[in-house]
Amino acid sequence: MDTKSAKKHAFRVNDVEPSTGTGYPVPFAWVADGRVKHCVGNHAGLNAYGINIVTLQPGAASAQRHWHEQEEEFTYILSGELLLITDDGEEVVTEGMMMGFPAGFENGHHLVNRSDSSASYMEVGTRCKDEVCHYPDIDMHLVCKDGVDTFTHKDGTPYDE
Repeated sequence: MDTKSAKKHAFRVNDVEPSTGTGYPVPFAWVADGRVKHCVGNHAGLNAYGINIVTLQPGAASAQRHWHEQEEEFTYILSGELLLITDDGEEVVTEGMMMGFPAGFENGHHLVNRSDSSASYMEVGTRCKDEVCHYPDIDMHLVCKDGVDTFTHKDGTPYDE
C-alpha cells in the first residue's frame, strides 16, 4: 500500500488479502496447513514491526516451534482455544490471553489448534534486517542478512530451493 496516496487509513481485516502456508522448506512446511494470515501491518505501511491477524483451523499450527535472537514477538488471542507449546510444556490459551517472547529468550514456542473449531490471534513482532531464528525440534535455522531470508540446516548448509 502506498501510504502517501492512501485515501483511507482505517480498514478491516477482510480488506487485506490472506496468505496461506510458509516459506519453510518442504520437509517442514506442512505444519502451517490450515493457517490463514492477514498481514495487516504491511497493509498499513508499517516497517518497524509486523502485525498479523492469523486464523488456525483445527489441526494447524502457527509455525514450527522457534525462538529469535533479535526479534521480539507479542501474541493476543482473539477467539477460540489454542495450545501454547514451549520448552516448559503445553498451556491452554483462550480469548483475551496474551504472550510475549523477548529477543534472545531461548525457549522455542508455537501455537497449535487441537480443538474442533477455528481460533484466531493477533501477532506483533519487530522486524530486523539481520536475524537468526532457531527451531529446536527440527534441523533448521532461518538466517536473515540485509533483509534476505535463507533457511539452512543447523550445520549452516542451505536448503535447496
